[in-house]
Amino acid sequence: MYDVIIVGARCAGSPLAMLLAKRGQSVLVVDRATFPSDIMSTHFIQPEGVKRLQEWGLYDEVMASNCPEIPQMQFTLQGVLVSAPRDPSMPIPICPRRTVLDNILVAAARDAGAEVREAFSAQEIIIEDGVVTGIRGRNADGASVEARARVTVGADGHHSLVARTVAAEEYDTHPPFTCGYYSYFSGVPLPTGGEAFVGPEAGVLAFATNDGLTCIGAGTDRQFFHDYRADIEGNFYRILEQASPAFAARVRAGKREEKWIGTADTENFFRQPYGPGWALCGDAGYHKDFVTGLGIADAFRDAEFLSEALDAGLSGRDPLDGALAAYKERRDTAAKPMYDMTILFAQGPTLEEMAKNMPAAQASA
Repeated sequence: MYDVIIVGARCAGSPLAMLLAKRGQSVLVVDRATFPSDIMSTHFIQPEGVKRLQEWGLYDEVMASNCPEIPQMQFTLQGVLVSAPRDPSMPIPICPRRTVLDNILVAAARDAGAEVREAFSAQEIIIEDGVVTGIRGRNADGASVEARARVTVGADGHHSLVARTVAAEEYDTHPPFTCGYYSYFSGVPLPTGGEAFVGPEAGVLAFATNDGLTCIGAGTDRQFFHDYRADIEGNFYRILEQASPAFAARVRAGKREEKWIGTADTENFFRQPYGPGWALCGDAGYHKDFVTGLGIADAFRDAEFLSEALDAGLSGRDPLDGALAAYKERRDTAAKPMYDMTILFAQGPTLEEMAKNMPAAQASA
């Protein structure tokens, strides 16, 4: 019997497990993956996320992995350079590979005292008399396992088994607007560490990442996804040419080092993040388009907010239901401004709209 079981051990689940374990809660976190391993991701960590890595004592380890800083994001909107000055009081953004970041987070959860089971297939969420009481699944050796907890948390992505089982209500929803593919390139230096190009119907994001590589993604309207997928490389470069011929030439002069990774699975929603015996964290409870690169920083924030709420409720300082209701309010209030901006950017705003919102985006980041 645990205080908390967490399904999903990446950038929401492992920080949550670490923070709860440090507060003395007994925690089991499970994931079907083994670590280190990769996952589709924008990689970019906004300053608030970097700040949390520093506060958790994990920043130096991430940087020791040969992860460069991104001193300045350079935005070119329909051929016009738009200034977005960085707040000097905040940390500098970074873009670590998920093979690096997630492995560090999982190790931190273990070091804090959480039990972590890798290669664990969570197959069923147990519900008794309307209350979630645990999980059933299979360990790495294939043995059937049942584990119980006072609260079971879904930190298992936007297709969350936990959210699906409890039929968590969605609200403030918007349809998916974009699709995109990315890969890793050598020989494409970025003088400021990060560049973004937005054209009338497409956009490009480029970030310096581990081992001298540059992560480059090219996105467009979701209705073109099937055509994009039919000729990924050709369409990728067509998008780059549309957004910035000069940048396209720089990328062609480099070399793609890894496979293409892409998606059109860009739904936008909030989910009710708690109920009897369960809670949601990260993409499981709140998901948005990748265009603003907020996923990791938001997952860190929500893990911190939820850890405080669960600890208050499980320790008896506050009623658990009230503490989780406060978590929902706190999360939604923090997320809403950039969520709305993400929806705007994903729909292809005008140059005037982009320029008007850049200072707000920078402040929120």
